[in-house]
Amino acid sequence: MAKKYSVTASRKIGPGQIVLAFCVLLFTVFCFAPVLLVFISSFADETYIVQHGFSFFPGKWSTFGFNSVLRYGNKLLVSYGVTIFVTVVGTFLGLLMMSMYAYSISRHDFKLSKFLSIFLLIPMLFNGGQLSGYLIFTGTYGLKDSLLLLILPLCVTTMNCIILRTYIANSIPYELMEAATIDGAGDYRTFFQITLPLMKPSLAAVGFMMATAYWNDWQNALLYITSDNKKPLQLLLINIQKSIEFLLNNSNVPASARAAMGGTIPQYSATMATVVVVIGPIMIVYPFFQKYFVKGLTVGSVKG
Repeated sequence: MAKKYSVTASRKIGPGQIVLAFCVLLFTVFCFAPVLLVFISSFADETYIVQHGFSFFPGKWSTFGFNSVLRYGNKLLVSYGVTIFVTVVGTFLGLLMMSMYAYSISRHDFKLSKFLSIFLLIPMLFNGGQLSGYLIFTGTYGLKDSLLLLILPLCVTTMNCIILRTYIANSIPYELMEAATIDGAGDYRTFFQITLPLMKPSLAAVGFMMATAYWNDWQNALLYITSDNKKPLQLLLINIQKSIEFLLNNSNVPASARAAMGGTIPQYSATMATVVVVIGPIMIVYPFFQKYFVKGLTVGSVKG
């Protein structure tokens, strides 16, 4: 009974934990409030927003904002498909290349590990600039208007390689890889059958960051993509927003164009609807990767 009582007593919540939980809850509310306001404002009436501003409890609701975005129908679906393809292929290819690179520089018996580690840091310190990258990609490589230009620039980054390398060095016993070598396994078999399966937490964390970067990227598309059937979601939504601003600021716009928007042009609600369309899938996917995201960043950062 004494042992049971001591365990129960140790689980009592102290005042410090209550204060900490309240602070975390308050911080969560502050972080979630802008997201909630964006979602509510996307369904608010445009006239109400103009007269009273943004509110968590709008006096009038409307779907004009979403209608102005969803009116692009087929183009929106094509852009969604392009973004999903670029995100999936880029994340998979980047994880494969960076995990192999991280495995190579984590091996103490690899003679070029120090050289490749220094070589990895060079792009983080020195950058050729956007103009040189544009000239090389379009002139030397001839990749103008290619989906490869939406994948390759974000495929390998120094920080992600360092995270994967640190996880391998600190969380996967080196003796395990030595034992595989003694048993006759080569580097490829050791990597794909032993090291890679044990890297799941770090791969999930890095993969989520890469997927978010691919999903939100629009600058590369703006520079390199000209075909409408290759434009990602973000670039299409930027063009939609520019079209709405053009209709608002140009007095020579014919009445037929304004009638196509439902008689009124929902500038603010359409902007909020655009944000919801962009961040909606990321918000849905994030809870499923959260535990791997935290574990992958913390486990490999502390030497065991």
